[in-house]
Amino acid sequence: MRILLLALILLTTSHVGLAQQTPYPIDSLSKELMRLDARVNQIDLKLDKTRRSFRRGIFMATLGYSVTIAGGLMLGRDNDNLGRAFLYTGGALGVGGTVLLVTSFNNLKAEPYVPKPPTLPEGKSP
Repeated sequence: MRILLLALILLTTSHVGLAQQTPYPIDSLSKELMRLDARVNQIDLKLDKTRRSFRRGIFMATLGYSVTIAGGLMLGRDNDNLGRAFLYTGGALGVGGTVLLVTSFNNLKAEPYVPKPPTLPEGKSP
């Protein structure tokens, strides 16, 4: 029982001494936090640009393909020429919307995050 109590005391005192040390200076931590905050803001801006472009692409493609369907339904009836015009116009709108939708993802490409290696304060060794 005494050995168990002695081991428990030794284990807790060694960890208490280690908890009092600060391995990194406060300045480098605050700089790293500011750098990460700037990176998060940049990612938010890119996501906002992508969201707007993506929504425009979806709307344009949906409108274009709907006009294409309407033009296809008009073919072979009284308004054959109007159906052909709707068919070609809707196809062009649909393809343009799809291209806009696909290119909206180009804003999401980002450089990989490479963290800086931690530096110890002067005069301290690992």
